[in-house]
Amino acid sequence: MAVIVGLSGCLEAFKEHYKGSFQGLVPIEIHSEAEHHYDLTLEAYETGTNRQTYDESYTVTANQSASPPHLEAIEQTLRVVKYGRDGEELAFKEATITPSTKLVNVRLTDDDLILDVQRGEGADDSGPTAGPEPEGPATNESGPDGSPANESSPNDPETTDSDAPANESNTSTDE
Repeated sequence: MAVIVGLSGCLEAFKEHYKGSFQGLVPIEIHSEAEHHYDLTLEAYETGTNRQTYDESYTVTANQSASPPHLEAIEQTLRVVKYGRDGEELAFKEATITPSTKLVNVRLTDDDLILDVQRGEGADDSGPTAGPEPEGPATNESGPDGSPANESSPNDPETTDSDAPANESNTSTDE
């Protein structure tokens, strides 16, 4: 009995010493659906302190995938930037990472950068923000029914509007 009480005290001291340090990890997956290679940077900054918590750079080749190191599951802003062959910034997306974030999926196409943040049950409603892409020639394309081709509904997982926010979805798994 004394052993259990002794271990209990050690466990409490251990928890107190490492309070706040037992956060989960958020996996990141990068998938290229592009026909060309692109450079990506992934940076994250802690909410409130603006302390950089993540900084990775990758060259993703056509139709390949990459699995960078996981993010900490803390309140932070993730910024993903896609660069062209000459190093110019082609697109960027930002999303809020929280302790309820389960997965960050980055998809590259030749025309877009898609950031999908999946959250577990009990996720907050704070959404990510997307930044504007650099100025370029505008096109006025329309779909087969006459509607603009680059419009999509807020729940459409494949947004093609470059100013659309990154996608988030709530997921849960029964374990």
